Amino acid sequence: MKDFLKFTGATVVGIVLSSVVMFLISIMVLVGMLSSADTETIVKKNSVMMLDLNGTLSERSQENPWDKLLGSDNTVYGLDDILASIKKAKEHDDIKGIYIQASSLGASFASLQEIREALADFKESGKFVYAYGDSYAQGLYYLSSVADKVMLNPKGAVEWKGLAAQPMFFKGLLEKIGVEMQIFKVGTYKSAVEPFINTEMSPENREQMKEYVNSVWNSVVSEVSASRKLSAESLNELADQMLLFSPAEKSVEAGLVDTLIYHNDIRDYIKTQIGIDEDKNLSVLDLKDMINVKKNVPKDKSGNIVAVYYAFGSITSSEASMSDGEGIASDKVIKDLRKLQKDENVKAVVLRVNSGGGSAYASEQIWYAVEELKKEKPVVVSMGDYAASGGYYISCGADWIVADPTTLTGSIGIFGMIPNVEGLTNKLGLNFDIVKTNKFSDLGVIGRAMNNDEKALIQMSINEGYDLFITRCAEGRNMTKEAIDKVGQGRVWTGEKALELGLIDELGGIDRALEVAIERANIEGYTVVSYPEKENILTSILNDKPTNYIETKLLKNNLGNYYKEFNLLKNLENADYMQARVPFSLNME
Repeated sequence: MKDFLKFTGATVVGIVLSSVVMFLISIMVLVGMLSSADTETIVKKNSVMMLDLNGTLSERSQENPWDKLLGSDNTVYGLDDILASIKKAKEHDDIKGIYIQASSLGASFASLQEIREALADFKESGKFVYAYGDSYAQGLYYLSSVADKVMLNPKGAVEWKGLAAQPMFFKGLLEKIGVEMQIFKVGTYKSAVEPFINTEMSPENREQMKEYVNSVWNSVVSEVSASRKLSAESLNELADQMLLFSPAEKSVEAGLVDTLIYHNDIRDYIKTQIGIDEDKNLSVLDLKDMINVKKNVPKDKSGNIVAVYYAFGSITSSEASMSDGEGIASDKVIKDLRKLQKDENVKAVVLRVNSGGGSAYASEQIWYAVEELKKEKPVVVSMGDYAASGGYYISCGADWIVADPTTLTGSIGIFGMIPNVEGLTNKLGLNFDIVKTNKFSDLGVIGRAMNNDEKALIQMSINEGYDLFITRCAEGRNMTKEAIDKVGQGRVWTGEKALELGLIDELGGIDRALEVAIERANIEGYTVVSYPEKENILTSILNDKPTNYIETKLLKNNLGNYYKEFNLLKNLENADYMQARVPFSLNME
């Protein structure tokens, strides 16, 4: 008995001591993060900014403390930080150039396009841009091709192969477990439901996906052609040769790369270019350093603010209904836009949209908030990778819309999806019975298939939702409902094609949207302020439980580009039944 008590006591003491040690370590990590977050970077003479791209690109950076506390090695870069850092490097006299270290970056082409344009603008200052890769993934080669010098490891290769899209279909899986998806939709091309009811793309979806992929590829080829002085024909011929499996010398001969060099020699090469002695150290500023470099601009005293409001992720009705802590919650967005509307110092608003849509109801609420906002001040939309379906819904009423050439937009359509799990419950031996007072009292129960009267009601609601959607678009774009319906029907378009169709006003990135907003506000002095305010580290810890973080991380790591479809299925019970959602994810390689 004494031994038992002794070992039990020792175990309890060990657990308590371990908990205390872990708590203290966590506090130390937090203190370190907090203390280093706002430390100003002092730029030395003859410095070089290093854009070390090895991780995932997000619309806006938000440091997650669980990444450090739980030892995650995945770096998430904010597009906002990268663009701002390039601009600061251009304006700072002691920064002589930018060195791109192209490793691996999960990003869509519209975002890469914005970084590429920022680098092209940087070169206008007369400073250099050099790029190096042990091997170049296709997206990062596209980005790096804007550089003055594209360098490759002698044992590396360039992935240049063209684009392919491969959606995943869940129908076979659902049939095996006894789940039937009951579908209601408007739009010939509204194929967001296809993964749950088909085993392959419909002819309409194949048509729009083929056109979209070709449009993006043509844009990529056109820009690489201009930078590398190679014809589009030769670039397509090189894509068919799949140089990834060829010796590095082949990429130099083809003109994709300028020179072969080992990683170990890069810094010496850069030092010779900017006139630094071989025995002296090169001052290199990474992205974290650049974020804390003070902007070289005089402080504006006018009090005028141009607000950039970031809206990215799936659209939901409330923050509580977000599946992974990310997204556009209509209740929060409405509250934030109302504050901007009432703030007399805010003279114009750029709404940065990067969303494939979500709840049609929530999209309508945000649309109305934008309508109210633009009564008081100009509202300009800047579209990112996506601004489709619900993402287009919340954008269509703006005074002006700017999109990247490869932005996926349009997808004006509505669908509803209600599961019937009767087959699954039968397999499990579960039975249901019901008592009800009226004909439709049990509408929506998932333990049986819907009858014809119920289906007719749901479809009528979906039809009305689509009619409202095209009405909002027609009002916002000064087009007829018939014209919107013609380019609607759930069909997606690139930003380039959307300009021809009248769905947007011009091509460009967020910087161009800011210029338009400033012009429309008719102001000279101003300060650009980003909204909503980023969470501090402590708030982030309180709002994001480690269990949610780990679950989301595992799913994203294992499912990759297919995470969005799986997440929609996983959280179907919490989603509004009427969805304005893009028909496919950008599963392009």
